[in-house]
Amino acid sequence: MRGLSISDRGSHRRVQAASARWIAGLLGLTAVAWVAALAGLLGIANRVHDDVPVLLAIKLPLLSSRPELIFAGESRTVYQVDPALAAQLIGRPQGSVVNIAYDAGEPLALLAAMRREPDRFLKAHVVVSVAPFLFNEGVRSAAVYPQDVVARLGVVEQLVSFLPLRVGTLIRFIREAFAARLAADQHLADAGPHPAAFGVKVIDHTQPENQWPADIGSHPHYANWDLSGPKARLEIGALCDMVALAGKVTVVVPPWAPRYDHARDAQWRDKDDQYASLVTEAGRRCGFEVLNIVSVPGLAQGNYADEMHVNASGVLIYTRYLVSRLKR
Repeated sequence: MRGLSISDRGSHRRVQAASARWIAGLLGLTAVAWVAALAGLLGIANRVHDDVPVLLAIKLPLLSSRPELIFAGESRTVYQVDPALAAQLIGRPQGSVVNIAYDAGEPLALLAAMRREPDRFLKAHVVVSVAPFLFNEGVRSAAVYPQDVVARLGVVEQLVSFLPLRVGTLIRFIREAFAARLAADQHLADAGPHPAAFGVKVIDHTQPENQWPADIGSHPHYANWDLSGPKARLEIGALCDMVALAGKVTVVVPPWAPRYDHARDAQWRDKDDQYASLVTEAGRRCGFEVLNIVSVPGLAQGNYADEMHVNASGVLIYTRYLVSRLKR
């Protein structure tokens, strides 16, 4: 009986080992099949991708008024620049100034819009805001990685760059590629409704105190700091290419909330100086103006909704200041 028991245990171990090998093999085949399917979807997404995303396309009907001053870029223009007020400040009629910025807006997308409708931009002053995540290759999160940069990587580089931890960035790219193609096919940029308030949106609340970051140097936008990748090369190249397509191009580096002291945060200061220098040197080389706004007089902590964006009370102050700098 004892011999039988040992034999049974040996047989059981062999069965377990065989089962483990089968499971491992099955998981391996599943992973290979999943990556192959993802690669196939990426290949299709690359082909259907349109450089003008939905969030920008729905803003472009504002250009029908042939504005003289076009504010574009990322969220700190979306929520902080009031075109109606700006038109008053420069003594021009309503519709002469528009805001076509969108969340995580990238220069490559704006450049595509300018090339698509050159007559709408040729005589205009284009003011585009930028943020660190647009140039920092270390930021690979789905929410802010520039979609037009992903489209230029190719399937193999896309897989190598984002798998396995940032698969969400690839999934977002696939989704956005099909959405952008649908928007282009539906001619939203030409026939869509005009956004309210000439494109500005207002944040009417302030973030709870416990949600504010302790400092900016360790902010996610500065994580794994690297300005040597395709983001910086492609997005800076797009800013340079805009110069020939507009009457004037100004690139704005907006400020952070005043509770954060640039002088006392060495990590933030060093990274920010590199990022500002990257943009400023490109401006000198390519012919666009750069406004690196470290602070705005009169814009207090209470005027901020979060570390980056002003609330409703700060829109007037920020718009007035920005327009005054553009007039100089």
